[in-house]
Amino acid sequence: MTVTSDIYEISNPKDIPSLRRALVNRLIYSIGKDPVETNERDWFFALAYVVRDLLTLRWMESMRRYYLQDAKRVYYLSMEFLIGRSLVNSLLNIGCYNEFKQVLEDVGLNLDELAEAEEEAALGNGGLGRLAACYLDSLATLQLPGFGYGIRYEFGMFSQSIEDGYQVEHPDNWLRYGNPWEFARPDVLYRVQFRGRVVEYRESDGEVRYRWIDTEDVMAMAYDIPVPGYGGETVNNLRLWAAKASRDFELKYFNEGNYIKAVEQKTRSENLSKVLYPDDTTQMGRQLRLKQEYFFVSASLQDILKTYSADHRGFAALPQEVAVQLNDTHPSIAIPELMRILMDEYRVPWHEAWNITVQTFSYTNHTLLPEALEVWSVRLFEELLPRHLHIIYEINYRFLKEVSERFPGDLDLIRRVSVVDEEHGSRLRMSHLAIIGSHKVNGVAELHSRLMKTTIFRDFDRIFPDRFVNITNGITPRRWLNQANRDLAALITESIGSGWVTDLERLRELAPLADDAAFRERFRAVKLANKTRLAALIDKRLAIRIDQTSLFDVQVKRIHEYKRQLLNVLHVITRYNRLRSGKSGDIVPRTVIFGGKAAPGYHAAKLIIKLINDVAKAIDRDPAVDGVLKVVFVPDYNVSRAMEIIPAVELSEQISTAGMEASGTGNMKMAVNGAITIGTLDGANIEIREHVGEENIFIFGHTAGQLEELRRDGYDPWRYYRSNDELKLALDMIATGYFSPDEPDRFKSLVDSLLRDGDKFAVLADYGSYVACQEEVDRLYRDPEAWTRKAILNVAHCGWFSSDRAVREYAERIWDIPTCR
Repeated sequence: MTVTSDIYEISNPKDIPSLRRALVNRLIYSIGKDPVETNERDWFFALAYVVRDLLTLRWMESMRRYYLQDAKRVYYLSMEFLIGRSLVNSLLNIGCYNEFKQVLEDVGLNLDELAEAEEEAALGNGGLGRLAACYLDSLATLQLPGFGYGIRYEFGMFSQSIEDGYQVEHPDNWLRYGNPWEFARPDVLYRVQFRGRVVEYRESDGEVRYRWIDTEDVMAMAYDIPVPGYGGETVNNLRLWAAKASRDFELKYFNEGNYIKAVEQKTRSENLSKVLYPDDTTQMGRQLRLKQEYFFVSASLQDILKTYSADHRGFAALPQEVAVQLNDTHPSIAIPELMRILMDEYRVPWHEAWNITVQTFSYTNHTLLPEALEVWSVRLFEELLPRHLHIIYEINYRFLKEVSERFPGDLDLIRRVSVVDEEHGSRLRMSHLAIIGSHKVNGVAELHSRLMKTTIFRDFDRIFPDRFVNITNGITPRRWLNQANRDLAALITESIGSGWVTDLERLRELAPLADDAAFRERFRAVKLANKTRLAALIDKRLAIRIDQTSLFDVQVKRIHEYKRQLLNVLHVITRYNRLRSGKSGDIVPRTVIFGGKAAPGYHAAKLIIKLINDVAKAIDRDPAVDGVLKVVFVPDYNVSRAMEIIPAVELSEQISTAGMEASGTGNMKMAVNGAITIGTLDGANIEIREHVGEENIFIFGHTAGQLEELRRDGYDPWRYYRSNDELKLALDMIATGYFSPDEPDRFKSLVDSLLRDGDKFAVLADYGSYVACQEEVDRLYRDPEAWTRKAILNVAHCGWFSSDRAVREYAERIWDIPTCR
């Protein structure tokens, strides 16, 4: 191979010799390695830099196009962006996968194996961050001027291992080898203030103004990551902020020999972007969490306004040029921050600043759980962000004044909608602030949006009748089908063409093929190949053998009581008991796969992980169930693990308590990959049923309305315990230590939460219906042709759940931004 100096020049992305030269040049000039003395990571970085070069040219062209067309831009503010690995996704999106595969084979390397060297960018916790990543992909694919803003966490979501059945958290230092996709921007630096005091003064015109002074300052430095759309026509930008000290060290202390004191401020400042979601059960953790939220919001708004001001005078036109989407309440402090900047720095009067603010922001709500709605103590705000507290009080005062004028005498309404909650200590309700300060508020599934308007935010819907809308979540077909399940993607393309990759609703053309025996056979072969591949990975990593011909029954998601992994375990125990007693009949062999992380401070969730592993151990030891039932907990569930597991899923467990899951996107990913859902009428399951047909989904359990009625009438979990012998046996086995003989009381608190503490998530109420529904699953699985037909129809009718459709709805109904070609 000849080494040339044209490092950056790729004459044609489809030209193999040109790509080969670029790859070797990058290896030498950027990595500093001789091609004969390299390891896999060296080749990965060289390849990533070549791909980044290709992205960069298209990225600059996209930015230039937005500028020349003076395009309105949307900025997506999110604490999480769970983007996962980027190499293969980028290659597929720009249409160069096969060419680079050939280049690597020429030098004796395998592209898919090389891609494993990439560290996962674990900048999120779960669905919220993965949704944000899907939306960035769709914005670029749809050629919409969309930009993401977040935090460049040095340590992402923790790495999870399972030790003696328990979750153990380890730091996830994903940046330890560097990130080849990012561009550091030391010239893009903004001051972010904390603490200090607010002084009031009067202008010469008599106007009262405020100045925030004597603050502790942190600098926010930008790192840019190109985000390619499918086809490579548009490459958008994800800008992440890293905290830097306002000065490197105190020279006075350094000269005195006190080196620790000299860098103390630097260390404290840069802790801001160290870790995703610090433990907020401590005062120090809560303080850091609030500082993180304000840090990235302040830097982002300063950056947005700088871009806007480069070509516009005054801020009256800001809502016509800029849309800002708040992904959950974490960035809701952007509302008082924009008010502060407009009023204090640009002298915009209150009424004008407020109108601009409301028309610029929109807010996505992601939870119906009152305890999950973000609140902050007034005292903490007063300490860290005194000017913002002053502005929030003023926003609240003016809002409540309007409400009292419209609804005179309704003091209870005033109390319920106030941003300041005085009943539980003096607290700020950030969801209330986000609703008041946005022109649109959307839920993320039909049921979720309806319950938002009729339960937790019914007062606001009464006050703002046109403010609430629904936009059901979606997933990107590029990552979750075209990349994750390439065998199925190839079969679909061969059958209906490749248009589905950017128009997922074209999958409906597969529906007639569900009645084609030859197509069903090929579809089954793809699923079996995916199951065999997953079985091999589990054997390699966990030394656990599983039967790839068994039914793969999968629940992978964050571990939380409302997601009811505990209900799944109760069914597993019931199945185990039937096998032990010889009363199982013609039972279908199953492999039940769990995966997910529990928050470090969430004791019950961590105990559920231990229970799953203890049940798995008991089943493994019992020869009576050998080959018929297997339970596996896959550690460290993340985007990469999801892409390995989801194509192999046959039964998708979506069993949250009705009315508690906002939407879910795992349900969509599994269905579009040929899994059949077993679930409650919760979140997007309702819309999945509407699209695939009630005959092609397994629905069980109480509805949200039925549960409300059950609780109103006095829900008694003991009634279910006493009336169902199988349930009683399963709970007694857990409570008395059958699965934990070394510590009989280990799981007593879990059983108490169900029987003595009111079974908040209605596990026992839905148990009987769930077990009966699982028997229906067995009956269908015994007929492979009937099962496959329903699986194909799930794929065919889930095209509506594309993030492209969701982003189009946002663009048309909320952001008012056109395509920019």
